[in-house]
Amino acid sequence: MTDTPGHEAAAPGLNCLVTGATGYIGGRLVPELLKAGHRVRCLARAPEKLRDHPWAGEAETVRGDVTDPASLAPALQGIDVAYYLVHALGTGRDFEATDRRAARNFAEQARAAGVRRIVYLGGLIPTGVPDQELSPHLRSRAEVGRIFLESGVPTAVLRAAVIIGSGSASFEMLRYLTERLPVMVTPSWVRTRIQPIAVRDVLRYLVGSARMPEEVNRAFDIGGPDVLTYLDMMQRYAAVDGLPQRLIFPVPVLTPRLSSHWVGLVTPVPRSIARPLAESLKHEVVCDEHDIATWVPDPPGTPISFDTALSLALQKVRDAQVVTRWSSASVPGTPSDPLPTDPDWAGGSLYTDVRERVVEAPVPALWRVVEGIGGENGWYSFPLAWAVRGWFDRLVGGVGLRRGRRDATRLRIGDSLDFWRVEEIERGHLLRLRAEMRLPGLAWLEMYAETDEEGRTRYRQRALFHPRGLAGHAYWWSVSPFHAVVFGGMARNIARTAETKAGTAADPAERAEEPRAAGRPAARPSGNPTPGAAS
Repeated sequence: MTDTPGHEAAAPGLNCLVTGATGYIGGRLVPELLKAGHRVRCLARAPEKLRDHPWAGEAETVRGDVTDPASLAPALQGIDVAYYLVHALGTGRDFEATDRRAARNFAEQARAAGVRRIVYLGGLIPTGVPDQELSPHLRSRAEVGRIFLESGVPTAVLRAAVIIGSGSASFEMLRYLTERLPVMVTPSWVRTRIQPIAVRDVLRYLVGSARMPEEVNRAFDIGGPDVLTYLDMMQRYAAVDGLPQRLIFPVPVLTPRLSSHWVGLVTPVPRSIARPLAESLKHEVVCDEHDIATWVPDPPGTPISFDTALSLALQKVRDAQVVTRWSSASVPGTPSDPLPTDPDWAGGSLYTDVRERVVEAPVPALWRVVEGIGGENGWYSFPLAWAVRGWFDRLVGGVGLRRGRRDATRLRIGDSLDFWRVEEIERGHLLRLRAEMRLPGLAWLEMYAETDEEGRTRYRQRALFHPRGLAGHAYWWSVSPFHAVVFGGMARNIARTAETKAGTAADPAERAEEPRAAGRPAARPSGNPTPGAAS
């Protein structure tokens, strides 16, 4: 059983554009549209992030950005149904203006291209609450919905509250709060009534909305069959997961701002996302109608109950088969950031730490260890140092180590991996990670499994740091004394693990580590492949 829906193939298929295909919902919607017999084109700022998805060969991918009208015009040509699944949540204080500008761009270009329908997934709006009293997050979602409804293109605005599915931000927040805190003092919003919905039902409604009649231009509330408080949701989660009942004491002094710090420390959801989620729970979010069933009928057993949605999501987590995650939508750096592959390094000083080891194991055995790094497997050196670095990052508002892995054995471009992001992967050879921890500069960690000139398996590891200002230089030199332990131990233990798993472990005294260029600033990276990280 999965936590994504199945669909009968429908003919004739429609031409669908999916924005946000690198994100949580978009990455799940594409295969469902394909299963329904539609042709899919994905719009992405970084199309390479979609390269490793199982459905990549069946969908067209184009480069574009909803904030750039010129890139939207060709992407929308020939499209029947355009799915708008992007928002600027967590990108800064001006995210409402960014959302507004992007929605207007998309609406204007969709109308000019003759798109027959827009489908937008927004937030469930509390009944009778004026816009000025809504959280900025919900206010922006409501405004984007209005822009599409007034665009001249028939639009279906689907409004959901908390989405429950493996990898969703709401599920991860609920999961970690409940699992980690058997006794907790909570904000008063835990008594607010909410109508959660299973991700399977969200996807079913999204796919079904493509075939709504042209005259349908309206918003629809979508939700599951259960109306619960957040306190109820935590207790139900504990019961489904076989945990003792939680002792929860709501107090009025924990404002959304304060509780976002608390959520940020306890869960993998960073403060920048936890705060709007918490603010959105100040008001009751319960469906006023279920009119969508007129056009997208509910099959028997749907909408899915909260407990069933939890069970499905937890099974996916336990099986390490999470299809997409909330953190997938984050894009590391900015388009102007330098890349370690740039042929001419224009960014000034570049600090490197390079480690190499001969490994008495086949390259595939070494690669399996490399690709399995992080999450439950850890980082193969000085666990306390990694834990402390993760906690420090959380304290200053960073992502910390709790994001873990989407899949226990396989990585793909764009995956979040603790406080790293997979920037490039050449399966069987190269894994490049880009740091997303709070740093005074840019950092990468690169790992290679390769064969040297003598036919031996060689592990090569490269950490690279591009400092920003004096603070960046000071940071590198302050942590460089620990590199022999952290990066040296990492190379040694990765090699030993590969040898052990391949049954070829040798006496560690027979081989010495071969550090090169450790801590040396350089004008540009040397010719070969590419870089690595900071501590």
